[in-house]
Amino acid sequence: MRGQRTERLVRLAAKFMLCPSKLISLTDLASKFNVSKTVISDDVEVINSAMGAEGFGQMQVDRGRSGGARFVPICTPEYRQTLLSEIAEKLTDPERNLPGGLIYYSDLIFNPETALSLGYCMASLFTDAEPDVVMTSEVKGIPIAMFAAYALGVPLAVCRFRNRPSDGAAVGVHYPTASGDVKTMYIGTRQMRRGCRVLIVDDFMRGGSTASGMLLMAKQFDAEVAGIGVFIAYDEPKEKSVPNYHSLLTLKHNAEGQNRLVVTPGKE
Repeated sequence: MRGQRTERLVRLAAKFMLCPSKLISLTDLASKFNVSKTVISDDVEVINSAMGAEGFGQMQVDRGRSGGARFVPICTPEYRQTLLSEIAEKLTDPERNLPGGLIYYSDLIFNPETALSLGYCMASLFTDAEPDVVMTSEVKGIPIAMFAAYALGVPLAVCRFRNRPSDGAAVGVHYPTASGDVKTMYIGTRQMRRGCRVLIVDDFMRGGSTASGMLLMAKQFDAEVAGIGVFIAYDEPKEKSVPNYHSLLTLKHNAEGQNRLVVTPGKE
């Protein structure tokens, strides 16, 4: 019996974590494992305690008539601080400095393990926003946005800077940059539905022109913006093109030409 329960706990935890934020019927699970619903509920409590101890998520149970549970990636402040501090330390290596006060981070965000953790951190900031879709821009915004969408249990819509025939019919918007240029971004009409709630995720923000372009794109679909999340935000200029956003890390550039990354405080 002990061995049977251990195996059931592992299989249940795997099932919940493979589809974050998706409600799974406890009745169906009880039937699948040939146990009572009460036993499954007890198992969910054990899984919830284990995930809470790890600090990267929790189980939420719907006590309604059908009954169900879901795994929600909500990172604790301790988990978030530890993860982002480790990433910030790696990124402050002087060899990562690039012209213009930028830093090289592609190797980290295109590492699935790191991108998954960052996606969970990003998603945990907006679980209460209940978005219907996550929007980002190509190319470096995709990894974190993809895992944030995965954690929230919603699809990902990608804005591109060149219209591709494979995307089908597309909507294009023109937006100004900080240098005074005007750029264009496109998104396939099948990636978004009108009136949806959209979470905008980007990898880097200096003046916020790319994020403002995505705000214009959301407006084309009469979408409600649930929030704006950024991996790294430059502290200058102070006034961005977007009204409100939340970043995981803030990049500061001192007079000696050195970059310094600090973990941005999470939402209370």
